[in-house]
Amino acid sequence: MDHKVGVIPFDVKGDRIAIMFVTSQGRGRWILPKGNLKKDESVKRGCKREAFEEAGVEGTLLSKIPMTLPISKSENGATKTVAVTYYPMLVKKQLDEWPESSKRQRHWATLEDAQKVTDREDFLKVIQIFTDLKPLILDIAGRKREKRRA
Repeated sequence: MDHKVGVIPFDVKGDRIAIMFVTSQGRGRWILPKGNLKKDESVKRGCKREAFEEAGVEGTLLSKIPMTLPISKSENGATKTVAVTYYPMLVKKQLDEWPESSKRQRHWATLEDAQKVTDREDFLKVIQIFTDLKPLILDIAGRKREKRRA
């Protein structure tokens, strides 16, 4: 089974969280940014690169909260399952132009509405795990923001 890395781009306002989806290149379905690590690339660097290339965002990776799940992917008319380790990424900057802006759209959804954005069972599982970890994610994101201000 292949392995990819990905991010769950998110932002926080008070105790509310919004996450960003991007469209897949093939079928235009709402997904989360993911991809292969390049040779000798760290997980952190690969995640940040994928977030920039696919979603046009930069941010802080919450590397202590990995979520690995099997994700199905259509490839040459067949469905293939790959393991993807997703990391929450607190978005600091959203660019108007990014490498795949002509190939993808992006969409912010509140965590409460995120399950309405995608109908894919595998992404619904990722969103549910993220939701279950919301208190921890809010705590770590708050500490990272305070540290950045200091």
